[in-house]
Amino acid sequence: MKEGILLCGHGTRRQAGVNSFKELVRVLRERYEDKYEVDYGFLEFNHPTYEAAVERMYLNGVRKIYALPVILFAGSHAKNDIPFELNTLQGYHDDLTISMGKHIGVSSFLLDLAVKRIEETENKFPKIDRKDTCLVVVGRGTTDPDANSDVAKLTSMLWDGMGFGFATTAYSGTAYPKIDEGLNMVNKLGFKRTIVIPFFFFTGVLLERIYKHVSEMNAASNLEYIYTDPFGADELILKAFDERLDEAKNGIANMNCQLCKYRKQVVGFEEDLGKEQVGHHLNVKGILFEEDEKPGAKKNTLGSKIKKILGI
Repeated sequence: MKEGILLCGHGTRRQAGVNSFKELVRVLRERYEDKYEVDYGFLEFNHPTYEAAVERMYLNGVRKIYALPVILFAGSHAKNDIPFELNTLQGYHDDLTISMGKHIGVSSFLLDLAVKRIEETENKFPKIDRKDTCLVVVGRGTTDPDANSDVAKLTSMLWDGMGFGFATTAYSGTAYPKIDEGLNMVNKLGFKRTIVIPFFFFTGVLLERIYKHVSEMNAASNLEYIYTDPFGADELILKAFDERLDEAKNGIANMNCQLCKYRKQVVGFEEDLGKEQVGHHLNVKGILFEEDEKPGAKKNTLGSKIKKILGI
């Protein structure tokens, strides 16, 4: 049976973010090409949609798909939107099986990569004692307390393991405190340096917003505020995908259901218990621009030029 891997992206309004995602696709395609056909899709804003990607994989003879979310933490995208889309597509073909892998989550590879990004940033600046440094870990922020707590857990592990004077968590939106609120609180503590590490794969609107807040605080304060690069397609991330693929293949890609607000009554989120699994991206699927070139394909072909001229 021919097998494939579907990389499930979210989508972004920034072309640079789309390009970075496609670079990850290219790298993973080379990594897995001996055994799998690798394709990709987006929840919103960009093409191809999951439906288009699954259809072309099916037409190429793929009958078993391992869907790997390019998602760091299990908020509503990993628990609702992606499963909703995949369950719908599963029903289109009786002879097609789609197995969804787990999000990256609290992973030793992600922890090691965070350490790597922090050390890279420290090496760009004069050395100071980590006890005089505050670490701010920034997650995307969701309405799911389980996902937000995973970010906080990694913050605690980095704090303990690297010996910072203090560490805290902030979010790009939705959850409290937002990045600007978090920086204002940290500024009152008086640490000589604050390192902000965004837990993001790629650039995009949210990451640009984080960097803007850090730069503004650095300009306004007599203390130092610096930030790290996003995670990108680092080898440590690729190893995390290897792990998630292995789990999907062996049927052990389990979500954390102990503190999931949809399965357990969680304080402050009682109304979400047992809520129906429904996606919320239906009105923004692929609305910004059509897929132009596949990763690794020739750019500026006649077809892509015509698409650009027509605005599709």
